[in-house]
Amino acid sequence: MSLINDDLQDLLIAYCEPESELLQQIDRETNLKVLMPRMLSGHYQGRVLSMLSKMISPRRILEIGTFTGYATLCLAEGLTKDGVVYTLDINEELEDMVRQNFAQSAFNHQINYILGDATATIADLDEVFDIVFIDADKKNNGTYYDLIFDRVRPGGIIIVDNVLWSGKVLQEKQDKDTRNITSFNDKIAADERVEKLILPVRDGLFVIRKN
Repeated sequence: MSLINDDLQDLLIAYCEPESELLQQIDRETNLKVLMPRMLSGHYQGRVLSMLSKMISPRRILEIGTFTGYATLCLAEGLTKDGVVYTLDINEELEDMVRQNFAQSAFNHQINYILGDATATIADLDEVFDIVFIDADKKNNGTYYDLIFDRVRPGGIIIVDNVLWSGKVLQEKQDKDTRNITSFNDKIAADERVEKLILPVRDGLFVIRKN
């Protein structure tokens, strides 16, 4: 999924902040126990998410797609003292692992972990968000974007993962999944309500700032 070679990736990691012991543990256990562990954000992307969060000092964060909670904890590092992160996921099989991971964190009391179909659970949240991180089923990126847009404050940011899709977005002939990614990217590029750029971090992070 990384767009750069291993040597350069190692260099980037060497020059960024270290992971906490808990994040290292989550990374290790996810790779040992969970199918498709590559879905985890990992050290470098996690530090990018943490940095963006700390720069904004959000009071409210929404994450769509918890997986094993790694990115959740990275984003939580920037929360204000009264801040809350709502993280939504549909995979009940990972619930015990995720709750255990959160319970070991200093941010546990600031995390609201909600299971269910995000297209439904988003409607139950009566909040205005400073940061939204979309990292769930890619075919619904546009749906999630539309559902949350009016709930993001002016100046708030929406971050969408996997928008370069291992470089497949460059292919002339694209499979269905890649076409979905490209269609979403085109949708954002045409949206005059926002400023946007893609960071070539890991599999591509679209950072979108609401005007």
